[in-house]
Amino acid sequence: MTDDAVPDLRASDADRERVADILRDALAEGRLDMEEFEERLDATYRARTYGELAPITRDLPATGVTAPVVSLDKEPAAGPDWRGRIVGGEGSSTWAVAVMSGFQRKGRWTMPRRFTCFAFWGGGEIDLREANFTDREVEINAIAVMGGVDVVVPPGVEVVVRGVGIMGGFDHREEGVPGEPGAPRVIVTGFALWGGVGVQRKLTRAEKLRIREERRREKLERKEGRRELDSSRRRDSHWEH
Repeated sequence: MTDDAVPDLRASDADRERVADILRDALAEGRLDMEEFEERLDATYRARTYGELAPITRDLPATGVTAPVVSLDKEPAAGPDWRGRIVGGEGSSTWAVAVMSGFQRKGRWTMPRRFTCFAFWGGGEIDLREANFTDREVEINAIAVMGGVDVVVPPGVEVVVRGVGIMGGFDHREEGVPGEPGAPRVIVTGFALWGGVGVQRKLTRAEKLRIREERRREKLERKEGRRELDSSRRRDSHWEH
């Protein structure tokens, strides 16, 4: 078979998923906006051949103009690589202060063994969904006085809350949820006076996008299945007459 015939080869589900992964990375890196991402994703799941897939990622890094590698096996979705996210060393940041203002620690950062923060008439957010960790067990010491601190953890992380509140409180709703093997343990301590420290468990943006894509693909597959069923029924009806 010549190279000229490659674009006419039928693409598999695994090939379309590889292209979708490249698009997700491009969205996260800011190379595509949400509108471009959704347009290209729709084109990806409609594509039937390599020739239709190739232009979708041609202008994105690490894709080139060659067709995807053919694979007849669907690969299971990989879970979080906790071993790769526990990196040792020092944290990117070890403290934060918000006095009539706010602070954020989110995105790709390294959570130290102990992070201390103080909020007075202000608020802060500590988002660990995409963070690396210096150790398997880390501590957030949050002090909130007429202010608030929100801690966001990804699914799979164990949370222990040991803070004390006076006319304020610490959120215990995520406490007691078992952690995944190898996942870090986050201990939330501190003091809240007329303020609060909240703990939420949220999916990462990439995981939310993956779920949306799966639902969209399932919808397209159901639509295609109904179309094929209707076509089969019309053929059967034709032969009966």
